[in-house]
Amino acid sequence: MPKMKTKSGAKKRFKMTASGKVKAGVAGKRHRLMSHDSKYIRTNRGTKVLSDADAGIVKKYMPYNR
Repeated sequence: MPKMKTKSGAKKRFKMTASGKVKAGVAGKRHRLMSHDSKYIRTNRGTKVLSDADAGIVKKYMPYNR
């Protein structure tokens, strides 16, 4: 059998934690930040752990990072 391929876009955007969860950057932080209040910017700083439904999709894209 040939090797399964990893989606190259997924490996650039997502990281796996030691417990197998998926970390991702938070959306809505690139431009037009004047329309967001300070609380939004503060709480969406850094990365977030994806929900189980979204993590299942990403794990299919990255078969060797489970």
